[in-house]
Amino acid sequence: MSHHYLQFKNVCFSYPNSNEILHDISFKINHGEHVALLGLNGSGKSTILLQTNGLLMPESGEVVVGDVPVTHKTLKLIRQTVGMVFQNSDDMLFMPSIKEDVAFGPRNMNLPDSEIERRVGFYLEAVGLKGMADRPAFSLSGGQRRAAAIASVLAMEPSVMVLDEPSANLDARARRQLMEIIDDFPHIILLATHDEEMAVTLCKRAILVHEGKIVFDGPTQIAIDHLHKLV
Repeated sequence: MSHHYLQFKNVCFSYPNSNEILHDISFKINHGEHVALLGLNGSGKSTILLQTNGLLMPESGEVVVGDVPVTHKTLKLIRQTVGMVFQNSDDMLFMPSIKEDVAFGPRNMNLPDSEIERRVGFYLEAVGLKGMADRPAFSLSGGQRRAAAIASVLAMEPSVMVLDEPSANLDARARRQLMEIIDDFPHIILLATHDEEMAVTLCKRAILVHEGKIVFDGPTQIAIDHLHKLV
């Protein structure tokens, strides 16, 4: 599959027994772009993220990843292509050691043991955790757990990485390390965050969502200026 873009086409979505959460969401992110997703709490940011790899499906409209629509039939391929880092890293770390957490995705891709071992070593080193490979996640700091969660996504070598509030509850050092990891990712990033400095530093472009609609798509600092007017 081509992996050079992520596109939402007129996506609408409602949770059961609720009003419409997303209304006519349309945007396209090309290969190599790092884009911030901004908005007030409850604006629909997390719901958009969950549509990128089929954890939620649109009621109408379409999500496309590199010419492949996100459908129930394409979920396996899509989830190998779109890696998601959840706000709570503990949701992603459940094996006896972080090296096993990082190996989990590649193993489910039926990769050879030698390739799994290579990826585990490479990506734990990339996030600064190679010396902690045998430790369980609960023994790590919050920043280290966040880094391990990102390594578990990077080990699948996705074409798109989606992150939900990745800097939440991190100290300054862990936040800097996290920003370096994100900045080094060469493919598509979609980053939902309230961390305005992180958004401006890592993303030239931002999509601003308000009450389930896109109200601005353009330079990040201008999007932040618009966001302040919504408060």
